[in-house]
Amino acid sequence: KERIPYEHYMGLYQKLTPEEISGRTGIPYDAEKKTFALRLMGIPYEISWPDYEVKHTEEGYGYYPLEDAVNARILVLRFLVEGAIGASTGKFLTYREIPWGQVYFKQFQGRCLMRLAFGFGNNLKKFEEIMEKIGAEKISNGDAGYEFEFLNDLKLRFILWAGDDEFPPSAQILFSDNFPMAFTQGEDMAVVGDVSINMLKALSR
Repeated sequence: KERIPYEHYMGLYQKLTPEEISGRTGIPYDAEKKTFALRLMGIPYEISWPDYEVKHTEEGYGYYPLEDAVNARILVLRFLVEGAIGASTGKFLTYREIPWGQVYFKQFQGRCLMRLAFGFGNNLKKFEEIMEKIGAEKISNGDAGYEFEFLNDLKLRFILWAGDDEFPPSAQILFSDNFPMAFTQGEDMAVVGDVSINMLKALSR
């Protein structure tokens, strides 16, 4: 399930020129070092071309998804191969508002919204501590809400409402409106949620 897509996109990555990738995605490329400079959830990484070797360049939080998690590696590889970056207008989109989001919403709800809600909705203090740790900016939405950069210039908002005796906790995830240029498939956006929530869970241990 993961090996075949990884090999497919690796083949495409190696056929592209780094100049084309950099021009399309806005990711800086150092021709001398043969590396792209990319940030994922606040941690800077160097990604080599054409080998796609990844290493963090600053000590972060002790968990480096772009080195350790196959889903994160494939996601970023797909972005480098197929994605483009544009400026956000400042508007944020729900998953239903992105292309194919209506079709895949139930899967996204289970994989991301419910995981976020039940992972942190009964412990907002822990959620706030972790979001502050990754440099997220507090927003006024929900009982606890934060905005943070997922990938260079692509931003997410995580919003939680606490549970009580009558209602379970709930969550919303919003995407900056330049996300659909960077990731063209609904599945990609679900993986964005997966990778982000996995990071929060790793930091909560």
